[in-house]
Amino acid sequence: MSASNLDKKPDVKPPPGLKAIIDHLFQVYPDQPNPLQVTTLLKYWLGGQDPLDYISMYNNKGDADKNVPPHWHYISFGLSDLHGDERVHLREEESHRSGMGFELTFRLAKTDAELQQEQDFPEKPLRPPTWPANLLQAIGRYCFQTGNGLCFGDNIPWRKSLDGSENSMLQSLLVAQDPQLGCIETPFGTVDFCQIVGVFEHELEQASRWNGRGVLNFLREDIQTGGEWLVTNMERTMSVFELFPETLINLQDDLEKQGSDLAGVNADFTFKEMKPTVAIKQEVDFQSLSERCASEENNRPLTESQMKREEPSFPQSMSLSSNSLHKSCPLDFQPQAPDCISLDGIEITLAPTVAKYLLLAIKDRIRHGRHFTFKAQHLALTLVAETVTGAAVNVQEPYGVLGYWIQVLIPNDLVPRMMEDFRNANLDENTELTQRLQFDWPDKNLRLILDQPEATLPITTATASVTAMSLDAVPPSM
Repeated sequence: MSASNLDKKPDVKPPPGLKAIIDHLFQVYPDQPNPLQVTTLLKYWLGGQDPLDYISMYNNKGDADKNVPPHWHYISFGLSDLHGDERVHLREEESHRSGMGFELTFRLAKTDAELQQEQDFPEKPLRPPTWPANLLQAIGRYCFQTGNGLCFGDNIPWRKSLDGSENSMLQSLLVAQDPQLGCIETPFGTVDFCQIVGVFEHELEQASRWNGRGVLNFLREDIQTGGEWLVTNMERTMSVFELFPETLINLQDDLEKQGSDLAGVNADFTFKEMKPTVAIKQEVDFQSLSERCASEENNRPLTESQMKREEPSFPQSMSLSSNSLHKSCPLDFQPQAPDCISLDGIEITLAPTVAKYLLLAIKDRIRHGRHFTFKAQHLALTLVAETVTGAAVNVQEPYGVLGYWIQVLIPNDLVPRMMEDFRNANLDENTELTQRLQFDWPDKNLRLILDQPEATLPITTATASVTAMSLDAVPPSM
C-alpha cells in the first residue's frame, strides 16, 4: 500500500512525519498523487532489516531549458521520523532534526528505449526500474546500523556497478542536495533531501582529494553528466574530466589554494606510545585500548531490535566530509567524560591502502589549518593542525588519548618537512605501496609507518541476507 493511498482513506490517517513528506511531494508532482511505491513487508521496528518503510517513484519529464533530461525520481521514507512515537527514532531534546534529519533521493535518466515507448504508446504508463530502491535501502541500512548520517558533498565508493550490470562505469556515489525537494519542516523537525548521484571512480577520487560539492558543480554544467538536477545516466561512457579536460586543471588549482574538504576515511591503524623519558604517565597502546573498547561495547545492554539486526554490509572505505572535528569522528561508544591521557611520543602504523590519504591529510588538510581522521572499527585517529579549535591536544602536549579517540597535533613547522619526506619517498595520490615505509621525526618524537597493521581483535564476517520486499503495482522483479 502506498503512502498516497493512506492519505486518501478517511479512516486511516498517515502519521504526521509521513504526511508532511507526502504533502511536499504532492506540491512537486500534483499530477501524480498515487505514485508507484516500494514497501517493506516487515517494518524495521518489528525486527525487519530494511529501515526505509517506503520508496516512491515518480515520472519526471525533465526540463530542456535547464539541461534536465526525462528521468525517474526515487524518494525514501524512514530515515526521518515518520511516526514521532519513538518506535524507530529516539527523540533528542535539543535536536532540530526529524529522526536522522534527512531522506534519500535518486534520479535515473530514462533510456532511449523508454523514451521511444512513451512516444509510441502514451496510453501505456511505463514502469520504472526497481534496482535504485535496493540501492537506497542499502544506504539507509548503513546509516541506521552505524548511526552515521550523510552530508551534502559526501562520497561513497560503491566499488561495483550501481545496477548490478557488468558494463556500467558508474560504480561510485556522491551526495548532493535534491534540487527540487530541498529541505522541509515537519512536526518532528527538519528533513533534508540528500540526492545520491552515480559517478565514475575518477570523479570520486577527485571529489575525495578536493571536495564533493566542487565536482558536483562540474557535473551540473552539461546534460551529458547530469545537467542542473544531476540525473544519473547509467549509459554514460566518459567522465566529466574526459569530456571537459579544463575542469581537471581548474580543480587542481583550487585544491592547491583552498585545500580539501575530505575530513577522514575508514582505515586500519595501530599505535603505541614512544617513551623517551623514564617517567611514564600512563602506558597506552593500541591492543589494550582496542580490546578494552570492544569489551565495554560488547557488554552494553542491547535492545531486542538491536539484537536482531546484523552488521552493516556497506563499503568500509566511505569517507567523512564534515569540517567539524567531532562530527568527523563518529565513534559509536565513548566512556562518560573521559580524561585525556597525554603521551610522550607516538608511533603510528597505517595500512598501505591509505598512503594517498596520508599525503592528502598533511598537504591538503593540515597545511590549510584543518584536521583529518582515520577511523578503525573501535578507535579513531585524528591528525590536528595548530589552529583547530576543540581539540584535546596542543603544542605543549601534542599527543593524547581521549576515550577511544587518539589525537595527534602536527605543528606548523613540521608540515613542510613531512611533505618533503613524502615527496622523497615518491608518495603521491596514485601511490600503491609494495613495501614498508617508515618516516621518523625524532625531535617531535613522532614516527609514521605505512605497513599492514597487525590484527589485535578477531575479525567477524557479516552474513549476507535476502530481504523480502513488495512493490505496489509492479511485478516483484527486484
